[in-house]
Amino acid sequence: MAHRVHNHHQGRLPVAQTTVLNLPPSSQAKDLRPRLTPLDSLLCGAFAGAVAKTVIAPLDRTKIIFQVSSKRFSAKEAFRVIYCTYMKDGFLSLWRGNSATMVRVMPYAAIQFCSHEQYKKLLGGYYGFQGKALPPFPRLLAGSLAGTTAAMLTYPLDMVRARMAVTAKEMYSNIMHVFVRISQEEGVKTLYKGFTPTILGVIPYAGITFFTYETLKKLHSDKTKRSQPYPYERLAFGACGGLIGQSASYPLDVVRRRMQTAGVTGSSYVTILGTMREIVKQEGIRRGLYKGLSMNWVKGPIAVGISFTTFDITHNFLLKLHQMGYSIH
Repeated sequence: MAHRVHNHHQGRLPVAQTTVLNLPPSSQAKDLRPRLTPLDSLLCGAFAGAVAKTVIAPLDRTKIIFQVSSKRFSAKEAFRVIYCTYMKDGFLSLWRGNSATMVRVMPYAAIQFCSHEQYKKLLGGYYGFQGKALPPFPRLLAGSLAGTTAAMLTYPLDMVRARMAVTAKEMYSNIMHVFVRISQEEGVKTLYKGFTPTILGVIPYAGITFFTYETLKKLHSDKTKRSQPYPYERLAFGACGGLIGQSASYPLDVVRRRMQTAGVTGSSYVTILGTMREIVKQEGIRRGLYKGLSMNWVKGPIAVGISFTTFDITHNFLLKLHQMGYSIH
């Protein structure tokens, strides 16, 4: 009898063990949580870039006009250019070239934000920080790689946008017209004029901007114990990142614009060092290579703050939709 009872319990033990073994481990349970796809990141990035650039488009256009001319820059002169443009061509002319900006910025921002997420995962796995905040160097590297990837894939659109910003409507009627005319009159290679200073400028700019933003978010999280900052805090973190990043790479931005618009301004800028020497010789370092930087200190932090905040908010919103079982594609 006792023997039977013992066998009875033995017969039930494997059932209990099977039940326990079939429970998913906590690591597997985590893997079942909704995750955003690269396509989601692309959409969030495109939207973030479009919102940010549309807000600061009039200031951006004014900055390019000063960068490619030998006019001395001042806040008074900048607002005079904006006012004269408004009086001569109407309010919407302040957004001239913005369609080209959108065509460039939406893929640029989409690729930059999406590739940044992918590089973070890649570097996180390589350095053993998967799913956690990266250490300083990989954090800087992820931003630089993301910016370089986006710039390489969208550069001709940046060239077209610069040409549209500094020319009259009569010269180029639309984006395709710019592409066709440059290709026919100056050669296809011209579409990549200024590419090297662009990449050299993007590496520190994107690296420092993403690094500063991610670092401030991490410090904020450590101090407040809140995983997500408020929108106004994100704006401030992004603005700081933009301010530092743009100040570091600004001279190369001026060189890039001069080389891009040489065909329509009558200048003969060919190399980076040659362009820098010419600018310094004619206009000096501060008034040449840093021309329009004070305007960048206004528009840059606003644009970066808006784009980073918009990306994070839409990213979190899509994540919540996925958790609720919805999908946008």
